[in-house]
Amino acid sequence: MDCIPVILSGGSGSRLWPLSRQTHPKQFIALTSDGSSLLQQTWQRLQGLATVQPPLIIANENHRFLVAEQFQQLGVTPTQILLEPVGRNTAPAIAIAALYITDILETDALLLVLPADHLIQDVAAFQQSLEWAMAPALADWLVTFGITPTRPHTGYGYICCGEPLPEPHAHRVTKFVEKPDGATAEAYVQAGNYLWNSGIFLFRAQTFLEQLGQQQPQILQQCRLALQHGRQDLDFTRLAQEPFSQCPSISVDYAVMERTTKAATVPLECGWSDVGSWSSLWEVTPKDELGNSCRGDVLTYGSKNCFVHSQHRLVTLLGVENLIVVETTDAVLIAQQEASQDVKHLVEELQRLERPEVHSHRLVYRPWGAYDSIDHGHRFQVKRITVKPGASLSLQQHHHRAEHWIVVSGTAEVTCDGKTFLLTENESTYIPIGAIHRLANPGKIPLEMIEVQSGAYLGEDDIVRFEDQYGRLP
Repeated sequence: MDCIPVILSGGSGSRLWPLSRQTHPKQFIALTSDGSSLLQQTWQRLQGLATVQPPLIIANENHRFLVAEQFQQLGVTPTQILLEPVGRNTAPAIAIAALYITDILETDALLLVLPADHLIQDVAAFQQSLEWAMAPALADWLVTFGITPTRPHTGYGYICCGEPLPEPHAHRVTKFVEKPDGATAEAYVQAGNYLWNSGIFLFRAQTFLEQLGQQQPQILQQCRLALQHGRQDLDFTRLAQEPFSQCPSISVDYAVMERTTKAATVPLECGWSDVGSWSSLWEVTPKDELGNSCRGDVLTYGSKNCFVHSQHRLVTLLGVENLIVVETTDAVLIAQQEASQDVKHLVEELQRLERPEVHSHRLVYRPWGAYDSIDHGHRFQVKRITVKPGASLSLQQHHHRAEHWIVVSGTAEVTCDGKTFLLTENESTYIPIGAIHRLANPGKIPLEMIEVQSGAYLGEDDIVRFEDQYGRLP
């Protein structure tokens, strides 16, 4: 039977702020030295498995172009990219995937459910556990992968293993346990029959839908309506907002796995981490002889057991221990290792203060490329803009700002109030307030340019779009 990976990519990754932001969360970031994002690694670790089909992606609609571009970089065309209009946790997301496979693809494949933001160091061991899980999944068990604990961890849920199943390496699940306190976690590890709950699953699509219908019929009904009334948008399927929004926000563990009598588990020992905090990333990254994990332009002296991530400047540590230091263009985090789980509280405070640093980086990605807001002040803003070859911004108008464009490299095709002309290196043009204009890159190399905005209001919402090849019209 074919196996279709279902990659869940709707998370926000707030515990990895300031690197992870709402518009560019951790699954799209390269956190390891190989240069691939966590999302890309999720697909890459399945290579070599004969029965695995192209993936089905469940993503937030605001991240649709990030998902598409990252798979284009891999030369992979997903089975489909399904866009959630609002986050509703893992149970509705998996239900949508199962319904798409049974109702749209008209097949009853195995679903391999994979969070898009995990790190796995031993790919061979991971694939071996997948092979072990095939037999119980084909026998209509809902298989979850349990991570063999390496220590009493209070940040993970636990799975209690019961009697062995006829299929090798598989056990019946007797109960799921929420994140325990330290003493309870110690007891679980000593007992030997408790595993960490990885959030990775394998089961037949139809088996899951049957169990969901028994345990959570409202989710099944609303997801079916959301898919039936959804619409195709370029390479994406947009779920209908009203029925999907009426789904309860609930995890698949609460909705199905804790209630069903068909839950089974297979052990997984593969150097797994859910990268749920900066300290958990420190645990699985290479370190020097003093326990420091450093990335970027970093110098340490007399410092121990620190995690340092520098993006844009030299960061130095002197005589400190057990620190997390993360530098980006617009924010710096300094935290004690043991406090790294509490970054979410900083994020909540930034949200309360309506700070832009919680939402996006200074470098903002768009389907046509990216822009970096390098300077701003009273009535002006300066951006460095990169437009990909063959890409084009929308035909648009601004009511409150004028723009000066200076080409640094590449060729720009400029449309302004009905006139179209080319600009090359060191040439510039002026876009008056109210002019209907467009910027495109007709060349074979990226277009790099500087944009100087001036006016009374410089917000990104001062855009009236008339045409857009990416479907971003109101």
